[in-house]
Amino acid sequence: MMQRKRVGEILVEKGILTVKTVDRMVEISKQRHKRIGVVLEDFGLINSEELAEVLATQHGCRVINNFAQHNFPPELLALISADVAMQNQIFPLKLEGNRLALAMADPAENRIVKNLAVNRGLSIIPFVATTTEIYEAICRSYLQKEITQSEAPTVLVAQEDRLVRTMLSDVLGKSGFRVVAAIDGLEAYKTVLIERPQVIVTDLFLPKLDGYGLFDSLQSVPELKRIPVILVADSMHPQDEEKAFERGFFDFITKPLRESTVISRTRRALLFYDRKYMI
Repeated sequence: MMQRKRVGEILVEKGILTVKTVDRMVEISKQRHKRIGVVLEDFGLINSEELAEVLATQHGCRVINNFAQHNFPPELLALISADVAMQNQIFPLKLEGNRLALAMADPAENRIVKNLAVNRGLSIIPFVATTTEIYEAICRSYLQKEITQSEAPTVLVAQEDRLVRTMLSDVLGKSGFRVVAAIDGLEAYKTVLIERPQVIVTDLFLPKLDGYGLFDSLQSVPELKRIPVILVADSMHPQDEEKAFERGFFDFITKPLRESTVISRTRRALLFYDRKYMI
């Protein structure tokens, strides 16, 4: 089997980046333990459309776009649950006989695709799409909601404990924030996709997807990865603090929660978000 070209090699061939830039970014991707395409996008050296084109070239498939606003039949959507689609960045496009056209953000992440093919007896025809397009399609077709962006500064509170969730919502609401809440990690993920909050305050221990899992899931979506996430935990030992900051959390708050701390940390996170996007 012919060896696939590397992402950097394709970018050089297309004239998007120089060999020297690619070599430097390969080293950075190794240091960060991230795929080079993700790192290049983080640095603004390529955009999501260019990355999709490169991945399609690498894997010998086609790019698909402008499908999020189409209507898809329920029997097609039933082949893949909303949770599986979100967590794996895939979306079913069309079924003909046993051939399923599938939009994918990264064809290299094919474990779930192989499982789908075996369990459903399907032949998968991969198409590469941007994560933005895939999540727009998921919101519209699976969740029956359009992505919204409120003018009021919005905070997502992800907290299983009803009393703590209510306290955080009340405190932040009285401070001028628009608050949306979720009781588990997957619900929080769906809410972020739809509501696009400027700050996320999440408990470490959540059902279905914990605080770390929620944070990692957000990192795969260009529009969401820069949202500052504040981690709430019962206690944080020095090694836990180091782990949280190394992972990329903006801040952390330990319980018992104090109103002044919650408000000040959230305001600081919002200021960071505003500055980040004004640059």
